[in-house]
Amino acid sequence: HFKLRPFKPPSRIPLKPSTSDNIPNTSREKRVKPLISNPSKRIKLDNDSADDENICIPESDYCTDENRTRNKKVFGPFIPPTFIKNPPFEINQDGIQKKRLGYGSRNFPKRSLFDPSAPDAIVLYDPNDDPELKPKEEEVNLKTNKNKSVAEILGIKNEVGKKVHVVVDPVLGKKLRPHQVEGVKFLYNCTTGRTVENAYGCIMADEMGLGKTLQCITLLWTLLKQSPEAGKGTIEKCIIVCPSSLVHNWANELVKWLGPIRLKALVMDSKGKKENLVKELRHYAGAKGKMIVQPVLIISYETLRVNITELKTTHFGLLLCDEGHRLKNSSSQLFQALNSLQVQRRVILSGTPIQNDLSEYFSLLNFANPNFLGTPSEFRKNYENPILRGRDADASEQERETSDQKLSELLEVYEHVVFCRLSEFQVSLYDLFLTSPEIQGLLRGASSQPLKAITMLKKLCNHPDLLNLPKELRGSQKCFPPGYSITDKTRTVKPEFSGKMIVLDRMLAKIKNETKDKIVLISNYTQTLDVFERLCKTRKYGCLRLDGTMPIKKRQALVSKFNDPHSSEFVFLLSSKAGGCGLNLIGANRLVLFDPDWNPASDQQALARVWRDGQKKNCFIYRFISTGSIEEKIFQRQSHKQSLSSCVVDEDSEVERHYTFESLKRLFLFNPDTMCDTHDTFKCLRCVKGVQRISRPQGEVMNYSDTSSWDHFTGGNDMNKIHDNILKTEANQGVVSYVFQYISH
Repeated sequence: HFKLRPFKPPSRIPLKPSTSDNIPNTSREKRVKPLISNPSKRIKLDNDSADDENICIPESDYCTDENRTRNKKVFGPFIPPTFIKNPPFEINQDGIQKKRLGYGSRNFPKRSLFDPSAPDAIVLYDPNDDPELKPKEEEVNLKTNKNKSVAEILGIKNEVGKKVHVVVDPVLGKKLRPHQVEGVKFLYNCTTGRTVENAYGCIMADEMGLGKTLQCITLLWTLLKQSPEAGKGTIEKCIIVCPSSLVHNWANELVKWLGPIRLKALVMDSKGKKENLVKELRHYAGAKGKMIVQPVLIISYETLRVNITELKTTHFGLLLCDEGHRLKNSSSQLFQALNSLQVQRRVILSGTPIQNDLSEYFSLLNFANPNFLGTPSEFRKNYENPILRGRDADASEQERETSDQKLSELLEVYEHVVFCRLSEFQVSLYDLFLTSPEIQGLLRGASSQPLKAITMLKKLCNHPDLLNLPKELRGSQKCFPPGYSITDKTRTVKPEFSGKMIVLDRMLAKIKNETKDKIVLISNYTQTLDVFERLCKTRKYGCLRLDGTMPIKKRQALVSKFNDPHSSEFVFLLSSKAGGCGLNLIGANRLVLFDPDWNPASDQQALARVWRDGQKKNCFIYRFISTGSIEEKIFQRQSHKQSLSSCVVDEDSEVERHYTFESLKRLFLFNPDTMCDTHDTFKCLRCVKGVQRISRPQGEVMNYSDTSSWDHFTGGNDMNKIHDNILKTEANQGVVSYVFQYISH
């Protein structure tokens, strides 16, 4: 039994007399009120005490309501200290989550970052399905063993190493379409080594416009924030490498899907001084753990190649290579530079992973998963040669249905190959060129420089203004029509001198006057863009232009301006080399590819600028081909089923390597009287004398890679079957000789 000691009020400390004349000595006494106003009255606390006089406390004013309140403030309840430096949660050595509550703690089970049982939850990893976590035979026997320890009986031992679900952030999960969910699961399983043991790379080869960017952002965000171990991320850093024109586009996509705060990215657009760029890269490479403020680095291929030494010494969790077909040459400096990075998880994004042959595909896959398919010679023996022998086998019905289903989730696209007759001026120049001594010598095998001749013919098909006449073609003065002036080429454009330009001019006017659509004009030649620009200026069309001369840092701003629905720009002029890969131009829903490329993959990349995720209108694509000319020969090489044996090249400089002498001779054949030389070579079973007599069965989906399965239209009433009203009107004006029509679904 403890006795309470008597309460003693604090004694007043005597004050020294004030030396100030302004403050009297009694000032403190007036200001300080004693806690007990009358100490003579006391209250007994312990009746059993022998000394009641000493065991008491003052009564009087102390018992008033005012003093009760004051004393509660002075002598409040004890508050335990707050442990600010220590986090409220911890994982102990037994793998059990604890929460500190004062001096004690409570145990919490491990949980995933997001609820795996929520409606529409996208679960990438389920520990219940992990074969490594399934109980082994000895563990099953342990459960029935009566000699189990207490920890085993209570299940505490099972908590050690327990894993949790990995669930896609609902912010992103709600945006994913069915095929994208499948793609994200594929990416996650590959980059975590669950698909193939010790293989952590892959190629994401969805067609252009199906949302590869969103799928990769979902993967990136998931790996940064989650892993099967609760509270930990799988990776700390990620590098996104892309063409220079897409650096800011990637930064914008991160903000679009995750917001401006959740994920910070270091965007290296090569602007500013090199010293500052190197300094930022070194700082990024050296940051570790909590010092990583910007976990994502977005950088162009060229900038990374030049500054690769600054990044070689650090470890990265994930590497994303957009437009990754640039890595198709394993001996290139770019391939060697990226391959030297210390990164295990490598993802290549490419809508066209196979362009020419399987050796390029091997380079891509060997970059993603080094030595996965063996050496190049082993790959040729085990894979390439057997595949080439069976290259003509058609895709299965199931594969076609799957492709059609994915495409059906996008809006419809109507693609037309428009064959345009050459103008009289072009025909006369074409004939003169083919009969020139240079071409005749080439056809006899006396000349070894066909590339210059091929380039001249391709430019002539676009517009005579692209040629330096009469210097490049002697005797061409006699072909000049009335009104044609060499000195006037840089000021005004004459559409009537080019068949394709006549069609384009009339279609632009009709689109401008009858719709609210915007259009993208693409060419392989900047000289053609010059002609487009002069035409737009003459017709007073608002236009923007992007080619290789534009600084990279300005490109994304230009794209954003055009995509703004309130902007007045009607036409976007685009060089296929500078912006054919990855640019998002969904502000337009019409696109003209004015001239074909030798590489069908390049054309497909260019055509996909408008028909992609986020497009809100049906799209209309026009591929212009000059009838009976070298352009038809180029298109025919693209139109054959794009089997791996096709000798399609991606650079003009490689044409000579792949063309035999006989095929070169066929390139220079000119047939101005044909309606469509390409259709003549098809031996089409649905057309009679060029006119389609057998319609495509209702509901049958066209095979994009086989243009013989497209709709074919020529002349008069047949042209009225064209779906696009703009082209339907133009097709009856006499310049368009033939139209192939493809409808996506």
